[in-house]
Amino acid sequence: MSLMGDEARRLRDSGVPPAEIQARLGVTKQALTSWLARRPLAKDESRARAVELRRAGWSVNDIALELGVARSTARLWVRHLPLDPSTERAQAKAEHSKLMTDARWMKHRADRDAEHERVTSEAAAFVGDLSEREILLLGAAIYWCEGSKSKPWRRSERIIFTNSDPHLIRLFLMFLRTVGLKTDQIGFRISIHETADIEAAGARWAEQLGVPTEAFRPPTIKRHKPSTNRKNNGEGYHGCLVVDVARGRHLYWHVEGLIAAMAGRM
Repeated sequence: MSLMGDEARRLRDSGVPPAEIQARLGVTKQALTSWLARRPLAKDESRARAVELRRAGWSVNDIALELGVARSTARLWVRHLPLDPSTERAQAKAEHSKLMTDARWMKHRADRDAEHERVTSEAAAFVGDLSEREILLLGAAIYWCEGSKSKPWRRSERIIFTNSDPHLIRLFLMFLRTVGLKTDQIGFRISIHETADIEAAGARWAEQLGVPTEAFRPPTIKRHKPSTNRKNNGEGYHGCLVVDVARGRHLYWHVEGLIAAMAGRM
């Protein structure tokens, strides 16, 4: 019965009314009164102190060290009190832990960043000047990955390229210039969610590509769906750019032939 007595006193120290304690433990009022009236022992004082420290944001490990008890004992005493991360001590511990983690990983991150810089610089140096043939093959490949394609059930041999990466857009525009397209054949349109800054997005795309904002058609606005867990939001979100080509059927056939040849189907 001593375990039930300990539990009764723990509940009392947690602020649970005696009537509710009696109902929870399923004991008589006389037994409960006897347990709660017992003369406090040193263990009771330690338990009360553990509860006090927990409410102040102390971890189980710190409570055990402070009171000189086993971690399992400290955990038993405060298991009814989740750690409040908003307390001053909990925030200080979290900040200290982050500092220690950052210090441990600082050299690793510096080495990783240096290696990243080395590899990307070597790759950039390898590219050199692109030949016309390389641009044509590269442009056809990225279009076949990201562009609109005709389907057996819906024939539409149009050149429409949509992407959110300025690098890929620049490569595709380089491809269009290489095949001899005139400026008035290339159209631009932003596809973007209604919650974004549409005007800023247009200015950003115009600056990135060196294209006047007057060249952009009215944007396509996507309606916001709160149930969608979108990650592409905030200040860094500028939507996708849609590049389409007027009278592009022959160019579409040209791309189709290049892809078929590279895939060994012709």
